[in-house]
Amino acid sequence: MPIRRGEPWGGQGERPGEAPVASTDAELARLDGAAGPVIVAGGDLWRSLGAPVGRDPVQLLPIDLLDVTIDGAEHVAAAHVVARRSWWHGPILGVMNVGSLGEWEVAPRAHPNDGRMDVVQVDPEMSLRQRWEARARLPLGTHVPHPAIVVRAQRQGSWRFDRPMRVWIDGRPVGRARSIEATVRPDAMTVAV
Repeated sequence: MPIRRGEPWGGQGERPGEAPVASTDAELARLDGAAGPVIVAGGDLWRSLGAPVGRDPVQLLPIDLLDVTIDGAEHVAAAHVVARRSWWHGPILGVMNVGSLGEWEVAPRAHPNDGRMDVVQVDPEMSLRQRWEARARLPLGTHVPHPAIVVRAQRQGSWRFDRPMRVWIDGRPVGRARSIEATVRPDAMTVAV
């Protein structure tokens, strides 16, 4: 069951001995369907959990995954999906299961087990100057609120583009696409950190 405000999330346990280890978000997504906990040792999900290293006992945390369809091809995302042509002009779409994208805090309110994805959309008409200012504020997540940046929490969504956009899932390029659909799969996996 996804986390609710004021309730504890996950619990403590022993480090799973034979568990697979994911050091990137893409590796974590590929382990979808693992029988037990997956040890997370890197990536944006790991960073959003405080980048823990070698604690005992470990935290065992349920997380959501994103089921994503890009121009008909099915994928799984653990952290995020990004579609853009350029950072400096045109539309930008971020479908976030976690707040961070590298050193940027793109979706400051995102939580990996709230049963929702935070959708960040940049208006294609946002000026270069405004983009430059927003980029400077991304590390702290203070780029929002902004009238040209919309952030919504939702369980599913679909987006169509007039021209193909370059798409990345969990930091890995997947090509160009005209359509993206995403649905949150709550409590899809348990991770150990």
